[in-house]
Amino acid sequence: QVQLVESGGGLVQAGGSLRLSCAASGTRLDIYAMSWFRQAPGKQRELVALITNGGVTNYVDSVKGRFTISRDNAKNTVHLQMNNLKPEDTAVYYCKADATWSGRTYYPGAWGQGTQVTVSS
Repeated sequence: QVQLVESGGGLVQAGGSLRLSCAASGTRLDIYAMSWFRQAPGKQRELVALITNGGVTNYVDSVKGRFTISRDNAKNTVHLQMNNLKPEDTAVYYCKADATWSGRTYYPGAWGQGTQVTVSS
């Protein structure tokens, strides 16, 4: 089963940038569709961005034009580049691997432990 570890969170001023990374181990990452979610205090976890195993991307409207999701299959890593950050982007950010089949083998999905992003005004 894949294990995911996020890194790159921190405190940044509004207008600044951060690059989150999600490193996978246990299974090769290229078979999975990958997503970044976030959860702010008192709010539900929401999907921020996703990238299919074919490289197709999609974003929630609130981050379009500011965030970019990418994957480096050779390094078994997914990134979320976040530019022009706003205070409302403050949340714990999680990466997620969607359960999938490869041939006849089923690969369960997984969540990372999360990384805190705080944007000050």
